[in-house]
Amino acid sequence: MRVQFVLSEIGVGLRRNLTMTLAVVISVALSLALTGGALLVNKQVDAMKGYWYDKVEVSVYLCNKNDAATTPNCAAGPVTEDQKAQILADLKKLPVVKKIYYESAEGAYKHYKEQFKSNKQLADSITPDQMEQSYQVKLKDPTKFEVVASAFNGRKGVQSVEDQRKVLQNLFDLLNGMTRVAYVVLAFMLTVAMLLIINTVRVSAFSRRRETGIMRLVGASSFYIQMPFIMEAAFAGLVGAGLACVMLLGGRYFLIDAGLRLQDKIPLVSFIGWGPVVQVLPLVLVIGVAMPALAAFIALRRYLRV
Repeated sequence: MRVQFVLSEIGVGLRRNLTMTLAVVISVALSLALTGGALLVNKQVDAMKGYWYDKVEVSVYLCNKNDAATTPNCAAGPVTEDQKAQILADLKKLPVVKKIYYESAEGAYKHYKEQFKSNKQLADSITPDQMEQSYQVKLKDPTKFEVVASAFNGRKGVQSVEDQRKVLQNLFDLLNGMTRVAYVVLAFMLTVAMLLIINTVRVSAFSRRRETGIMRLVGASSFYIQMPFIMEAAFAGLVGAGLACVMLLGGRYFLIDAGLRLQDKIPLVSFIGWGPVVQVLPLVLVIGVAMPALAAFIALRRYLRV
């Protein structure tokens, strides 16, 4: 196959259908940017899970005097020193326990005031005697919460046993739901891009039907005739994929390193670095070339009469 002929045919096709080619480039760029963004959001959720699940603790809240009327195992009154000592000793015996921290009622009240210092009405709604003492238990495996819960729930002196993962799970469920919505939207966008590419190839093939007819008469193979159209679509897809890569890199830089600077504004979130972004780019480029080429091949098989 003469490379010069193929390149000249690609140039002719791009010039004849410049408007539709630009539409293909923009459509591919947006759909692939959304694809890369969805993949990065998924990586971000996984990174956050690894970061926070390593820090979550099980809270063993101890009875105070206000729990007597609401919690059966606190009916005898606030936890005694002997009960506290026995609870601590039993916690240390559990093989799943890594570290144990004691938090007094005064310490819990101080943390509460700091947490809600921006809402004075809410901060003043609790008094120190309403706060529970607690043991904050860090587990070797955060999924082993039930081991602690089954050992201490309902025990005298224990008001409740709470797993902090439940609070985080609601956040992760929300993020996962948003990721699934993004995947649905990107599937729609990719479908639109495929249809647009097929239509563009059909128009290009129709506008050059005389040339392709002559090529067939002189004995050109189907592959030889179809290759310029496929290369046109692949080139447009490559340009769109390149724009998508620029959008992903620029988006990460603007959101985290500059502009919004989310890393400074939300220090509790461990944002993904440049590594995951760079890892996604080759996939975006491959899809950007392969998807239009496949769409062109499908369109040519059906609509190009050779």
